[in-house]
Amino acid sequence: MLPAPFIAAVQQLIGAKRLLAEAADLQRYGVDRTTIWQPAPSAIALPGSVEEVQQLVLLANQYDVAVVPSGGRTGLSGGAVAKNGELVIALDRLNEVIEFNPIDRSVTVGAGMVTEALQNFAEQHGLYYPVDFASAGSSQIGGNIATNAGGIKVIRYGMTRDWVLGLKVVTGAGELLELNRGLLKNNTGYDLRHLFIGSEGTLGLICEATIKLARPPVDLAVLVLGVNDFPSIMTVLEKYTAAMDLTAFEFFSEAALCRVTEHTGLARPFESQAPFYALLEFEQGGDQLDTAMALFEQCLEAELVSDGVVSQSLSQAANLWKLREDISETLWHYKPYKNDISVKVSKMPDFILEVDALVAERYPSFEVVWYGHIGDGNLHLNILKPAELALEQFVAQCSSVSSEVSELVERYQGSISAEHGVGLLKKPYLKHSKSSEEIALMRAIRRSFDPKGILNPGKLFD
Repeated sequence: MLPAPFIAAVQQLIGAKRLLAEAADLQRYGVDRTTIWQPAPSAIALPGSVEEVQQLVLLANQYDVAVVPSGGRTGLSGGAVAKNGELVIALDRLNEVIEFNPIDRSVTVGAGMVTEALQNFAEQHGLYYPVDFASAGSSQIGGNIATNAGGIKVIRYGMTRDWVLGLKVVTGAGELLELNRGLLKNNTGYDLRHLFIGSEGTLGLICEATIKLARPPVDLAVLVLGVNDFPSIMTVLEKYTAAMDLTAFEFFSEAALCRVTEHTGLARPFESQAPFYALLEFEQGGDQLDTAMALFEQCLEAELVSDGVVSQSLSQAANLWKLREDISETLWHYKPYKNDISVKVSKMPDFILEVDALVAERYPSFEVVWYGHIGDGNLHLNILKPAELALEQFVAQCSSVSSEVSELVERYQGSISAEHGVGLLKKPYLKHSKSSEEIALMRAIRRSFDPKGILNPGKLFD
């Protein structure tokens, strides 16, 4: 329970109607897309300005109230879960365009702006925000930055980190910092902006962000290939990236395709089936389309691929993309146990063979679904919960093998989290991606920005 004087002070600050405590609100704002933990926040605060965010954090320090920052709550690692009576500070109302500069190709927005809204704003001004993923219609910019979101365009455009020119943040101590001020070049020592990118709300609340924009890609085509085995995907990737400047290279398994077509009613890309599928996107200018088709013929002759289709219209391209983009939303209905891992691209064939053998040994009756951003070494391993198995039993069984998968990741010098963060879900396995010395330094950095430990307690590490 929150202290009565604290509640009164918050209501006076933001208005009684902006402090929510109804059961439906606690449920809505208390969890992300994970299904393991039950939401149990004490209340939800909806500040309307950076100044209100700062005052809320100062009050939380004064009354020793734990705070969970909240964006679009589309995360998959429990980073936005409030399960121990915390105050959730949701930044939904900080969603406006604050400044746009076409010369600098930059825009400053509130952290609560939905990703798709930023993409649409850029498009309206003849520009492009390339960080894109299936949850773009509900995720928020602040949350994207706090988790350094990646998505489907990383092979060409990189992660969220590559597009953040500046941040306005409120630290766990209640200090207001303006970091980098939108500069492209600023060689003045430690760049604290990058500490907050990927910090999962443990150092401060991101309130505003200055985002770099790009020229939009022109005349995009989508090519989907049926690939005969996983090592062949890597050969196809090597051939295409050597000859073309791709904007995306994704993969998914036949199991993933079956689930998506059953759930959405989308048509398969072609009649024949393949163990795996590769989705490539590229600009058609110059001789790019001819090059893509010539490479397809080479891959057919080498028996790397068995079939393929290239989009002939914008609508067909969109539908082909849906076969990949709708996987996460489709699998969510099956309460999957997810592993979001990465290794060097060159090591992926050997790695995936070892993971398959491990999962087959531990879960001979479970359905395993693979997909991911193959062009940047990011694999999504999903184990679907059997309908007859209780969630608690399912999680317990899957958790036992996650440690072994993480040990395998460590042996391959990979990461236990490629893009979804650590949160609660992967906290036990952080040691497989970070040394004890690194974790000790991370703890010290966290104490520097949040001396009383009120921000997102229990996330990343205890």
